[in-house]
This record gives sequence, structure tokens and C-alpha cells, in this order.
Amino acid sequence: MSIEDGQRAIEDGVRTDFRSRMDYGGYLDLDKLLDAQHPVSEPVHPDELLFIIQHQTTELWFKLVLHELTSVRTYLQHDEVSRARKALARVKHIFRTLAEQWSVLATLTPSEYAEFRSFLGSASGFQSHQYRSVEFILGNKNAGMLPVFAAKPEHQESLRQLLESPTVYDAFLRFLVAHGHQVPQQILDRDLTQAWVEQPELIPVFERIYADPDAHWAEYAMCEDLVDLEDAFQFWRFRHLRTVQRTIGYKKGTGGSSGVDFLKRALDLTFFPELYSVRTEIG
Repeated sequence: MSIEDGQRAIEDGVRTDFRSRMDYGGYLDLDKLLDAQHPVSEPVHPDELLFIIQHQTTELWFKLVLHELTSVRTYLQHDEVSRARKALARVKHIFRTLAEQWSVLATLTPSEYAEFRSFLGSASGFQSHQYRSVEFILGNKNAGMLPVFAAKPEHQESLRQLLESPTVYDAFLRFLVAHGHQVPQQILDRDLTQAWVEQPELIPVFERIYADPDAHWAEYAMCEDLVDLEDAFQFWRFRHLRTVQRTIGYKKGTGGSSGVDFLKRALDLTFFPELYSVRTEIG
């Protein structure tokens, strides 16, 4: 294809009339999406758009993460381990993308943020129901979070359902049972509304898997996929903490939390503790 007058000619087969056809913007509902950024600072601060888009795109990714993790749980319940692993790989890459995305927000200096932070009122990422949903389905359940969403009954109800439902890890343990591994019954019958805490009785189960990967390849690969996921999630948490620290120091969060100290404590939470503890026993 030749380029004349500095322009690339449009190919004959390219459609240009969309009066009766769905176009790109219509499929993606771009008019609504691109009209969803409403700065509240007065006068409007030029960096508030960055702040809004950063968090909106994160919420879009969370929507996909929750979709994929729900699918992982279903796949494991139906013994479709290959599909479960594919979905976990996708989630892992999403969190890597989200971790790198903090570098964009980190271009917002403390002085710039201070000029419009007060306009946020009590709005805070702490109130993200999608983030809480992701944590719940991965095992970090906390019934005390439900009142935060009392003003949005549909969000509260979706969280309640996740609170009372098996986690991805619960589904994985039942997958192990289906493949001949002796997971203690009291663990399988646990109170699903409680946050997962380390179960030392599971360590021998994972020791057996890691001792002979060839004999237990699907289980072994799933264990490593879950560790990959947790590493990616924790790295995202760490980048969040560091971005907050460099932007507001040790100020309280807009939602009333202690800020950096609150985020630091989140780093101590783990979704799959036995998969890390078993490494001490290997070899």
C-alpha cells in the first residue's frame, strides 16, 4: 500500500458507514464509560482526572478478577483443572498489570494531591465492594465489613453470599479429596463464614504432593498457580502501600483508617498459608 501526501489510504474493504451497524463505541458503550469521570474539586484540579481514572480502571479489572475467580471455583468443583489453571493465570497477569499501574498514580506528587484531597470527603478504596468480594472469595472473610455497605443493599447482599460460600481454596481442597488425598474432614466441614487460618493438618497433604510431582502433577501445578496468584496479589498490595506512603506519608486515610499502618497489616494476611509453610518441610 502506497502512502501519498503523508496519509495512509483506507482499504476498500474497511467499513465506514455505521448508521445501521454496531460500531466500536457502541459495542463498548464508550459514551457512558467516557462520561463517567466527574471531578469534584473546585476549581477542577488538573490531576483529579488521573486519580479518578486510576481507580475506575482498577475497578474494571476487579470485575474481571471476580469473574475469573468465580469460574476457577466452578471449574474445580467440576474437575476441570486445565480451565481452572487458565483462569488463574489470567488473574495473576491482571494483578501484575494492576501493580504496575501504581507507577502512574505515583506521578501525583504530595503537593498536587493535597490541593484536591479534601474534596474527596470520606470516599476511600476501603469502601470498594469488588475488592472485598475478591478478598472474600480468596479466603480473607470478615463479616464486620458488611455494615460498610448497608447503604447499598445489592452490594451488601453479594458480599453476604460470598461470605457464606466456599472459597477458591475450599474448592481446591475438595478437588484434592476427589483425587485421593486425605484432607481432614473437620477442615472440609469448616464454618465457611470464617476467615481462613493456617491448618497444620494440611501440611502433610501438600508434602505428599510436592514429594512426587510426577505422580500428582495436576495438584502440584495448581499449588504453584495459587502461590503465583498470592505473590502477585501481595506485590499489588505492597505497591499500593508504597504509593500511599510517598503521596500522603503517614496521614490518616480519607475513609478514617490509619493509612499506611493499616495497609502494612494487610501484608500479614495470607490466603494459602499451608502452601508457604510446606516449603520448610520439602527436602
